[in-house]
Amino acid sequence: MNADMLSFDEARATLIAKTRPLRELEMADTLVAAGRVLASDVVSPLAVPALDTSSMDGYAVRTADVTASGTVLPITQRIPAGSVGHALEPGSAARIFTGAPLPPGADAVVMQELCEHRGESVVINHAPRPGEAVRRAGSELALGATILAAGARLRPQEIGLAASVGLAQLPVVRRMRVALFSTGSELVMPGEPLPPGGVYNSNRFQLRALLAQLGCEVTDLGIVPDRLDDTRAVLREAAQGHDLIVTSGGVSVGEEDHVKPAVEAEGVLEMWKIAMKPGKPLAYGRVGAAAFIGLPGNPVSSFVTFLLMVRPFILATQGVREAVPRAVTLRADFDWPRPDKRREFLRARANESGGVEIHANQGAAALSSIVWADGLVDVPAGTPIERGQPVRFVPYGELLY
Repeated sequence: MNADMLSFDEARATLIAKTRPLRELEMADTLVAAGRVLASDVVSPLAVPALDTSSMDGYAVRTADVTASGTVLPITQRIPAGSVGHALEPGSAARIFTGAPLPPGADAVVMQELCEHRGESVVINHAPRPGEAVRRAGSELALGATILAAGARLRPQEIGLAASVGLAQLPVVRRMRVALFSTGSELVMPGEPLPPGGVYNSNRFQLRALLAQLGCEVTDLGIVPDRLDDTRAVLREAAQGHDLIVTSGGVSVGEEDHVKPAVEAEGVLEMWKIAMKPGKPLAYGRVGAAAFIGLPGNPVSSFVTFLLMVRPFILATQGVREAVPRAVTLRADFDWPRPDKRREFLRARANESGGVEIHANQGAAALSSIVWADGLVDVPAGTPIERGQPVRFVPYGELLY
């Protein structure tokens, strides 16, 4: 590894350490808050359940009245979910349904499968214990308990929990404002004729979709030709009113790569080359008040470096506690005998037998490989892999959302 290259772990830790967490919060309707990040702890305004309730369909009874199987009791009331019964008279039973509050005096529910309905009476074929089939008031959530912590990214299950305690709005961090542009005189927009030497701009579409999936407000500044003055002008524009500038292409050292000198002219470049494959030329710096991350132009390199570097940076800026993706250990169903000196991330797919396979084409331009894959195998620098040995696999589920 070259001495001027940061290791992958050093680079990611540096990026996360340089985040400036967003402080502004807003109230978002719970119905549309999925994907947002909580700005403060959320406490429950009520106990769940609010009353002792039945956990199944059956009959509410006093256990003192049912000391043996075969007890016959008159049915004195019917309590569906959403209604409240009256006090249970001694020596009687109440027909009750899942989620309905226990009537005062009852201390157990006997499931309907253990009972026989006979006209206006019921035969109880089971002697219940006190509390049987009963969800106690506050047993799931106590009044005032913290149910969601600041920094949580709201998934459908968090949304459902918030709604279950009656919260119509939630305090969330404002959306991150990101400016995006691609560099390259060869780039052509899909739908336009492709001239000789032209390349359709997949990075623009791919990166915009990734940013949108992270809940960012994206300003798309389009394609910038390979000219230093143009690149500097767009950087100045991008720095206005944005938290982050993301670019693709132009961060290498070729004569037509102008992003690095443009950033150095308009701001400061703090990090450049990283010992990872794909994705060595990845730049970080600042232009005005905005952070800057420059991604490689090759579409696979751009995709992988975004998932492993930009995504954690964005999540940490939004205050997410766990910004780094987690890996699982799987069996290698492949050989990788000639490792690179850099840390490698191979496009891979888990199989049903507990193993993981890699795509045959690991080239930096093979977009079909990231569509085929459902994750990345993390290969330490200079480490060969033999079929059957354990490897670290990072699924897309940890990388895309």
